[in-house]
Amino acid sequence: MLYFYNMEKRLEQLPKLAAEAKKENLKYFTNLKRKTPKNLDYVMQDLHEAEFKKTDCLECANCCKTTSPIFTDKDIERVAKHLKMKVAAFTNQYLQRDEDDFMVLKSAPCTFLDTTDNTCFIYDVRPKACAEYPHTNRKKFIGITDLTVENTAICPATYNIVEALKKSLPMVSNKKIRRK
Repeated sequence: MLYFYNMEKRLEQLPKLAAEAKKENLKYFTNLKRKTPKNLDYVMQDLHEAEFKKTDCLECANCCKTTSPIFTDKDIERVAKHLKMKVAAFTNQYLQRDEDDFMVLKSAPCTFLDTTDNTCFIYDVRPKACAEYPHTNRKKFIGITDLTVENTAICPATYNIVEALKKSLPMVSNKKIRRK
């Protein structure tokens, strides 16, 4: 598990730890997809809740500092209204289309992040992707395992949740036993 007293040290080591675990995690989730436990979403919800009882996102905010959420049309309308801007003006000022044709922020860290205390200027109207991040308690979790593996390099809590999942639901080998 990734616990340090200093968040800077955690974030410094996280990409290396996530990279070292990536191949194992991808293999784990491939096998889990083949035989998905019926209770996986409940297990994930429990692991998510347990992790976020001890993890304070305001100490980290690495997701806000390094990535952009996807802004849906509803998100754009809601945030623009909150900022008393027209949708087109908000879109032109803050957003761009990425290579997957999603609307994302033009820059990182997030324009709406207050880096003095890691709070969000638009928290009450933030995009759905922000509100749901890191998505580890989402229904039908098995469908977003690739995203989860990517998020282990960004979010220390996600890294810890995946490590806890592997202990909670260990991968069973499909190797046949040779008998003599």
